[in-house]
Amino acid sequence: MFKKMIVTTLLVSLGLAGIDVAQAAETPDVQTIVEKTNLVAYYQGDDGRSTVRMVITSKQGQTRERLFNIVRKDVQDGGDQNYFVYFQRPADVRRMSYMVHKHVGGKDDDRWLYMPSLDLVKRIAAGDKRTSFVGSDFLYEDVSGRGLDEDVHELAETTDAFYVVKNTPKKPETVEFSYYNVSIDKKTFVPMKMEFYDKEGKLYRVIESKKVENIQEFPTVTVSLVQDLKSGSKTEMTFSDVKYNIGVGDIFEERYLRRPPQEVTK
Repeated sequence: MFKKMIVTTLLVSLGLAGIDVAQAAETPDVQTIVEKTNLVAYYQGDDGRSTVRMVITSKQGQTRERLFNIVRKDVQDGGDQNYFVYFQRPADVRRMSYMVHKHVGGKDDDRWLYMPSLDLVKRIAAGDKRTSFVGSDFLYEDVSGRGLDEDVHELAETTDAFYVVKNTPKKPETVEFSYYNVSIDKKTFVPMKMEFYDKEGKLYRVIESKKVENIQEFPTVTVSLVQDLKSGSKTEMTFSDVKYNIGVGDIFEERYLRRPPQEVTK
């Protein structure tokens, strides 16, 4: 009887070990997870275009709106890419343009902002990329994404639905956060929630994907919400008329900021 119990226990242990090994084999390594997530979040198709309605809500409940078009074109899948943003309304931002030449591999992105009221093209310094994007709770860096090589990635948790990745900046002196966690949908690799923690380890900023739709067979975030827990303000962006692989031309030049082409304005 004692011998039989030992054998049974051993078989059960082996069975459980086999399940754990199988589960581990199904979980990608953290680098694979963040690379897939980056492609889904920023590189769907070779290019893309959408109209964005942005609603900024203060702690007191006052709202402001922005309406703009955003066009993207990849130089290389998972690598360099370009963005062009053109504002339609309200009147104080109408015809304002924002352009990004995103670089990977450690090189700083190139960013420009055209302000029609001053007829001025302003170069946005690398140190300003984590400042407010046109008065909203989104940051300039949020538009084109943070470079994967800027952080150390760690798989902090795996749940039934999500991979939770902890990201710690390699150069903490250049950012206002100590780390941020990203909850990634295990099926689609869409980042569903980003939680930023300040230098004291307190949660202060949250970005959520509130709605995800399948567009041209690409899982696409169509409603995104960011909350500033310190100020109490929030900003929601709703993406409409989303299209991929539309054949965007060579429009990402500084000279087009003052007179954007139809790919951006129409």
